[in-house]
Amino acid sequence: MLFVKSDDLKTGMRLAKPIYNKNGVMLYERNSKLTSQGIMSIHNFGLIGVYILEPAEPLPPMSEDDIEFERFQTMSIFTIKEVLDQIADKSEAKELYPFANQVIKRYGNLHHKINFVQNLRSAEDTPYKHALNTAILCALMSKKMKLEFKEQLDVVVAGILYDIGSLLVPVSLRKLGKNELTEEDKTKINTYHYAGYQMLSQDYNLDPSVKRNATLVCKELFDIKTDDEVVVTKRIPEVEILKVAAVYDNMTAMKYEEAPLSEITALRHLLAKENGFDQPAVRALVDSINILQPGVAVELSNGDRGLVITEGPIDILRPFVLSFKDNQVLNLSDESVASDIEIKDIMRTMDNRHVVAKDMLQSYVGEEVHIGENSSKKHF
Repeated sequence: MLFVKSDDLKTGMRLAKPIYNKNGVMLYERNSKLTSQGIMSIHNFGLIGVYILEPAEPLPPMSEDDIEFERFQTMSIFTIKEVLDQIADKSEAKELYPFANQVIKRYGNLHHKINFVQNLRSAEDTPYKHALNTAILCALMSKKMKLEFKEQLDVVVAGILYDIGSLLVPVSLRKLGKNELTEEDKTKINTYHYAGYQMLSQDYNLDPSVKRNATLVCKELFDIKTDDEVVVTKRIPEVEILKVAAVYDNMTAMKYEEAPLSEITALRHLLAKENGFDQPAVRALVDSINILQPGVAVELSNGDRGLVITEGPIDILRPFVLSFKDNQVLNLSDESVASDIEIKDIMRTMDNRHVVAKDMLQSYVGEEVHIGENSSKKHF
């Protein structure tokens, strides 16, 4: 799977992902070949590019959940752009709460993990896509932390609003990579984040809990100093959820100007005690999205590569891994194994869905055998 910029698209190329309109109606299916009309439509939609299958590459399977997740992402961008633009213009955003309720309805009541598929971002649409993904993660995590509906709604709305300052940053500044920013650029960007903070804190129509969640996270993540510093004596679950969701999405986002960090790198950052993230909130993230699920190919610290066959029962970073080198199963939850080998990273692809036959994986997983019983099952 390759990412091809809109200007480089050619007729006959096969789409790796479907294209939807703002109402969620599929316009072009996966595996369909691009025509000159299709390429023109992609330009008209303002897409910076699309994912294309390589000539001999088979179409990767997608579950119904995956298809629906990408469809919802695509159609929601139009709504969230309208909402944030209205707020930035200090106008009434009538669709804010209906949209937040829609996010909770879809992702705030799930009992299973989802594949959290990142969407490619340009400098122009980064604030909108970050707001959307942060809101989705907040909905997922708030369910795992058993928040009441009002608390769920407050954290999802705060997730949409907290980074409003980024929308105020000129696109020319947003296009610069971290290494390209001068001290003057950083000062300017911080000024816009401060303006966003003031916009939220002075909005008297905003629900007090939403305002608290959004402004506290805004101050901490953007290191904003104010004269009215509030001392927080205990952790607020909604604030901690939003902080973890925002950082995880920002770290793993596929930005057009720079490469994303891997899910493992982001998770290690969140788990590190010195970084101060609330661990129940991090656990809620781990319990909400697939990171090291069976079928994921990983790089190991000893230079070997392997396939995750069972998730770590306690520590997500310590699963059972089938080594490609010698076909041995490594139990990374075992201290004697983990002292020498750990997961270095996920083997990178352009698509983080992993398809593997469950029956095949079961052949590498042990079975319960009682004392005195014999088993003829072969174990590798």
